[in-house]
Amino acid sequence: MNLALIHDRNHIKTFWEKRIDSECQHVESEGQRRNKSALKKLRGEWLVRLENRTKHLKNLNESYVKKAKTEKPAEQTNEETVSS
Repeated sequence: MNLALIHDRNHIKTFWEKRIDSECQHVESEGQRRNKSALKKLRGEWLVRLENRTKHLKNLNESYVKKAKTEKPAEQTNEETVSS
């Protein structure tokens, strides 16, 4: 083989090995950064808050519906006694 071709192959091989190593280090450091981030914890806390708010609003709505149902027959009985 030609000495120039061997040199070029070695040069290309070392170039790509360095490139792959630097990319692997970048991916690893990015993973570590994400693990240290508080974003996952904050998202979890907000999900809990939203779930609690949804439950509260649902219970509030149900109590209004129950109250409206119980008040409606009482109003009808009052109207019936007034008309008789």
